[in-house]
This record gives sequence, C-alpha cells and structure tokens, in this order.
Amino acid sequence: MSSRSSVKALALGLPIAALLWGAWGFSVHRNINRSAVYALPSPFKEYVLPHVDWLSEHAVDADKRKYAVVDEAPKHYIDLDALPLPWDSVPHRYDRAVELFSRDTVWEYGVLPWQIRWTYNGLVEALKEGDLERTLKSMADLGHYVGDAHVPLHTTVNYNGQLTDQKGIHGLWETRLPELFMDGYDLVVEPAAYVQDVNAFTWEAIYASHNGVSIVLNEERATSELMGPNTYVQEERGRSIQKLRSRPFCERYHARLDGMVEERWRTSISAVSRLWFSAWVDAGQPEIQPDAVD
Repeated sequence: MSSRSSVKALALGLPIAALLWGAWGFSVHRNINRSAVYALPSPFKEYVLPHVDWLSEHAVDADKRKYAVVDEAPKHYIDLDALPLPWDSVPHRYDRAVELFSRDTVWEYGVLPWQIRWTYNGLVEALKEGDLERTLKSMADLGHYVGDAHVPLHTTVNYNGQLTDQKGIHGLWETRLPELFMDGYDLVVEPAAYVQDVNAFTWEAIYASHNGVSIVLNEERATSELMGPNTYVQEERGRSIQKLRSRPFCERYHARLDGMVEERWRTSISAVSRLWFSAWVDAGQPEIQPDAVD
C-alpha cells in the first residue's frame, strides 16, 4: 500500500468510513454503471440488460477492495502534479513511465490510466473466452476505474485539500454535491460509439479532470470566505452526528462550479459505455448468454 493510501486509512480509522474514499459516492458509481448499460448499442445492449442490476450493485467492488488487497488503492488515482515532470509530459505507456520514474515511484503516485487499460484488456479476453462471470466482473471494475478518472481530485496529490487547509473537499465534491443536486441533472447520453485509441481516450479523460483541479479548490476557498460561519452544519446520519457543509454553502459552491459535477458524471457514463462497447467489438462481438452470476 502506498503512503498516500496508508495515510487515508489511518486518518479515517473505521473500515466503513474508509469505503467513502472512492471517487464519487457509492450511489453515483452505481448510477454510472446502470446508465452506461442503457447507452449501449444493440445487440450488445440486449445481451447486457439481464445483468444491469448486477453491474450496478458491483460498481463499488473495487472500492471495497482498497483496504484489503495490496496495491489496489493506487489503481484509483494518479497524482500528476507530484511526478518530477510537467503533468502533461508524463509518458502514456506504463513501461516508459516505469523506466523514467521507477516502478515504486509510479505506484506511489498512482496507476489509474494504466489500470483502465489493463482492465479493458482483461474484459476483451473474457469476452473472447465466453467467460460470463469474468466478463461482468471486468465490466463492473472498468466502470469504476473510468468513473474515478473523471473526478478532478483523483488526479492530484492534494486529493483532499490537505495541502491547502481545505480538508474534506474530496467528500464535498464527489458525494455531498451529487447527493443534494442530482435530481436536477441531465444524465442522458448518446448511444456509445467505438473508441479507436483506448490509451488516448483514457488520458484525455485524465487531463480533462486535472484541468478542473484548480477550479475545485479555488471556488471552494472563495465560497468559504463568503459564507464564513455558515459554512458547516451538524446533521444526523444514521446513528451519528456529522459535521457537513451547509446546504446554503453547497448551493453557492455548486453554482460557482458552473455545472462541473454534472458534466463529469455525464461524461463518466458515456466513457464507460463506450469502453464496454469497444471491448465487445475488439473481442469479435460475441453473443453473451444471460446465465446467473453470483
């Protein structure tokens, strides 16, 4: 486990709290996978529809593995701004990155874009072999990692504002804002199209997310200065009282982000659907049997 991952686990303490560190909240990850199924073209869509509930429910399996499986956590992020190169000069090929930085350094700062490609390759092989269980598990995981790639704070070493006295911004952006405002989002996407270059497609998503980091941080700081003592509120959640950003704060911050959360969510759905579809095409467009999967 990387030091970043260890710090996260220790800082949160409780296992159930640790699970909240996934990019997007659990409900959003599940929505991304579910919505991606409905964006698939026929006949692949009809092959996958019998498994839509399974793919939605297991969209968070990768997060659940992070604190039980060695080296799982670095698969969920890449700290572009921590690497000893301008962030847009990081090699897109894993072997070249390892040659340049060392394997330990690469894994310390995250392997998310390469993990997307590795999972994609595994999905292609599972489809070719007609292995339904492996196919669905690969689809669920690919959906999760692609969703992670669309969250700005999963591309920076300042992933929770801990370097700029903005601790808690991670959960604010990925969970609190969607929780409050998702009912007003338009999450319908166009039918999935084939992706010609998976590597380029993946890095484009990573760069788009990283370009939003300064906006996420700067607008939170500006909103906090405006709201002052009205920034936080105590809310009952289950059996505990939690300190959360107030609704007025969230409304103002959400407005200042100018649709960013909705756009990143919608783009996640489209990207997941496109990569699922592309893997199926690359596998030779096999028919998928609706057998039961545990």
